[in-house]
Amino acid sequence: MTYILFTIGLIGLFFGGEFLVRGASNIARAYRISPMVIGLTIVGFGTSTPELLVSLNAALDGAPAIAIGNVLGSNIANILLILGLSALITPIIAPLSRLWRDLAVMMGASALIWLMLLDGAVSRLDGAVLFAGLIGFLVMSFMTVRVDPPQDAPSPPPMWQSLLFTIGGLVILMVGARLLVDSATEIARTFGISEAVIGLTIVAVGTSLPELATSLIAAWRKQMDIAVGNIIGSNIFNILGILGLTTLIAPITTVDPRFAGVDMLWVAGSAAAVVVFVVLAGRIPRLGGAALLAAYAGYVALMNV
Repeated sequence: MTYILFTIGLIGLFFGGEFLVRGASNIARAYRISPMVIGLTIVGFGTSTPELLVSLNAALDGAPAIAIGNVLGSNIANILLILGLSALITPIIAPLSRLWRDLAVMMGASALIWLMLLDGAVSRLDGAVLFAGLIGFLVMSFMTVRVDPPQDAPSPPPMWQSLLFTIGGLVILMVGARLLVDSATEIARTFGISEAVIGLTIVAVGTSLPELATSLIAAWRKQMDIAVGNIIGSNIFNILGILGLTTLIAPITTVDPRFAGVDMLWVAGSAAAVVVFVVLAGRIPRLGGAALLAAYAGYVALMNV
C-alpha cells in the first residue's frame, strides 16, 4: 500500500504542477510579462511548489533531513538531469547578456546556504535572511517586465479558467506532497535507508517532475527562455524561498554533516557548470547535455554506495 500511495503522490505532484504552471502562465501572459521573467518566476517558482510542500511537511513532521535533502537534491537534479535532458533534445541557447544577473543570484544563494549548513543548523534568523533575499530577487526581476506581445500571439484564455487551473493545481499538489513525504519516510525506514539519501534522490526527483515536464516541452518547442529560466528560477526559489520559509516556520536545529560536506559540492558544482557553458559558449550543446546527465548518473551511484 505504501508504494501505491507513493505513486499516487508522484502523479499528483506532476499534474498539480502542470495545472498550476498553465494557469499562472496564462495570468502572466495577460499582463504582458516577458518569457524570461515568466520562466524565472511564475514557472520556476510554480514548479517548485512540490518541493515547498514536501519540505514544509517534512520539517513539521520532525524529518529535517528530508526537508534539506529534498531542496539540495532537487537543485542537483534540475541542472544535471533536467537541463541535461533538455539540451539533448535541442541545444539550449543561453546568452550571458540575459542571464548574468540570475546566474549570480543562483550562485550567491548556493554559497549562502552552504555557510549556514556548515554551522550545523539553519535557524529562524537564517530563514529570514534567505526569504529576504527572495523578496529582493523578485523586486529586481519585476522592475522591467512589461513587453509588447507579438502581433500573432494568441489571446490568453478567460481569467476564470486560468484561476481554476491555478487553484486546482495547488490543491492537487498539497495532497500529492502529503502522500509523498509520508510514503517516502516509511520506505526509508523499511529498507534501512537514511532519510537523507531518500530526500536527495527519490523525493528530489519526484518533486522535480513539473520542472522536467516544463523544461522538456519548452526545449522541444524552442522556447529557450522558459526552459532555462524555469531551472534557474526554481533553483533560486528552492534555496531562498523553500528553505527560508521552512526554517521560519520550523527551524532546523541539527543538520546532517553530509549535506555541507558532500551534497553542497554537487549543488555548487552543477551551478558552476551552467555558468561555464553560458560564459564560454552562450549555449549548452548536446554534448554538454550528455556530460550533465553522466554527472547525474555518477551522483546517484555515489548516493547508493
